[in-house]
Amino acid sequence: MELELRHLRTIRAIADAGSLTKAATALGLAQPALSAQLRRIERSLGGTLFERGRTGVRATALGELVLDRARVVLPAVRELQQEAVRFARAGAPYGPRTPLRLGGTHGPLLGGLVDRLASADPGVTVVTHTSWSEREIAASAAEGRLDYALIGACGESTPPGSGSLAWTEVARDPVFVMLSTDHPLAARPGIELAELAAEAWTDVPGDGCFADCFAAACVRAGFTPACVYETDTASCVHLVQVGRAVGLCRATFPDTPGMVTRPLVGTPLVWRHLLGWHPEAPAATRAPQVVAQVRAAHSDAVARSSSYARWLTARGAVLHNAVEGADW
Repeated sequence: MELELRHLRTIRAIADAGSLTKAATALGLAQPALSAQLRRIERSLGGTLFERGRTGVRATALGELVLDRARVVLPAVRELQQEAVRFARAGAPYGPRTPLRLGGTHGPLLGGLVDRLASADPGVTVVTHTSWSEREIAASAAEGRLDYALIGACGESTPPGSGSLAWTEVARDPVFVMLSTDHPLAARPGIELAELAAEAWTDVPGDGCFADCFAAACVRAGFTPACVYETDTASCVHLVQVGRAVGLCRATFPDTPGMVTRPLVGTPLVWRHLLGWHPEAPAATRAPQVVAQVRAAHSDAVARSSSYARWLTARGAVLHNAVEGADW
């Protein structure tokens, strides 16, 4: 893993807070997620950055070295970004030929959005960036490196960067479970989470709270997952197809040979699709059109999932966004 600016921000936040618990709260992360991130950072730097004690954490000699550099690098980068944004706004006003920079976590909506924007305006140039990190995508939009951030959030959790970005909920989906077509429960229209207590699970990585939400849902169902394979989407699908694991997915996951997706009874997990942008950025003038195209892309994704279509039909819903967007 290469050291990135977001890692320096994490190290500084831990040092400023004096404890992992307080730092996790300030960063909007669960403490286990922050602890795991810190371990990855320490492995990349070759040593321990903080000593843990009863009263909190204290920087080691290596930690002090990294913090000294971070206190120089982070303000310099922030100043550079601010100057670049001011220069761009003054000398290159946003227009129809200006590239539209989109960032998103891995999922079906980013590709659908690119397709719809290109179809609506063949002259627009779209540049994309993807990451497993919702916080990285949001930070890039807040710092002017992206025009729009398309991410997801579990349940009612607050989106990252909510203090500097305008966020709109473009859709809300139940979380489904992926099963091999040979799984004993594959023919069922709906599955109780507790019925999967003995299964191995697979899911994609991320730095949001979804893993904590899933763990809490399992506890409410009376079990703790014995095994969770965290890997890329293609590997998740393969593990499900061969019967090695069951997986969690958005309800919009398209029909795929060798596996089925089924709703969880009672909808214990919900996924919200969020679009964020800086309200003072030049590209913010296009927000109504971009929001409309994301919602249309979501409707397209719903229509491609037969199991989601059945789930909505059973509830008397039409094939469009499950929930109209809400603004923060």
